[in-house]
Amino acid sequence: PEVLSTQAFLHRAWPRLEAWYSWFNTSQAGRQPGAYTWKGRDAVTEAELNPKTLMSGLDDYPRASHPTPDERHVDLLAWMALASSAMAEIGRVAGAPAKAVANYAAAAEAIGSMQRLRELHLDPASGQFRDYGLHSEAVEMVWSNLPQPAGLPPKRELVRQVTQPPQLQLVPCFGYVSLFPLVMQLLPPDSLELGQQLQLLRQEQLLWTDHGLRSLAPSSSLYKKYNTEHDAPYWRGQIWININYLTLRALKHYSSMTGPHQGAAGQAYADLRANLLSNLAGQYDSTGYLWEQYDDVDGKPKGSHPFTGWTALLTLAASEVF
Repeated sequence: PEVLSTQAFLHRAWPRLEAWYSWFNTSQAGRQPGAYTWKGRDAVTEAELNPKTLMSGLDDYPRASHPTPDERHVDLLAWMALASSAMAEIGRVAGAPAKAVANYAAAAEAIGSMQRLRELHLDPASGQFRDYGLHSEAVEMVWSNLPQPAGLPPKRELVRQVTQPPQLQLVPCFGYVSLFPLVMQLLPPDSLELGQQLQLLRQEQLLWTDHGLRSLAPSSSLYKKYNTEHDAPYWRGQIWININYLTLRALKHYSSMTGPHQGAAGQAYADLRANLLSNLAGQYDSTGYLWEQYDDVDGKPKGSHPFTGWTALLTLAASEVF
């Protein structure tokens, strides 16, 4: 009965799921064929160090410094590959037309293909997957005096200053977004790129810490930087459990796949899981709460609490349920 009920629900929901998918696939399509771009970034503001990408869910994670239609976002491409695969699977269960199911399966394969990832997002020199856009590293917030009527005290505000013109390029930033081809399991188990990501993952000067994976490498120019005077760093170094969980899920998957990187994936899985659970359990014992995020240097809790949203994923990680 439960299976039949689920099938009936998915059958009813199918037209709405298709509409949702179509909206994403068209409205968030990038200028270059095959690319995707989170729309809605503020292209004219001078009040932010790096205009936020709230629609991505990663808020202040660094993107191209100057938003334009030329941007390409690797996390959204990975999400669309996953969405296409999910639509194909749901369609099969829901009894959707075979042609529609086949089209979604083909889209998943095309969007997440190594050819597309290499063409749109891979930096060959570093082996990192990166966003692309109009970008300058020479960006900072400086105090500027505002004109005031006579007799009023002076007033000033922080405004963005760009000292070197931006250029279209892969954005030189390594963090959670760079992991999405790995996290979404788009990399073939025998690929060179999988081996590169596993090596990058383990580097302590990048994302690896004793407490879990930090969201942004210290080598990034925006690591731990405020976005405005009062907008503290959020996805700029802190450890978030949701992305750590998805990374564990991917590592567990690759550790079960025969190939040259199977052993490295298994070891990374075991070590990351141990680090993450040790810190989460220790901080829970110390504070009595689960927290929104954790510091990448000392593992101490940060942000909102109690936070039994995605931080509660620790129970699934402990149970190895992925």
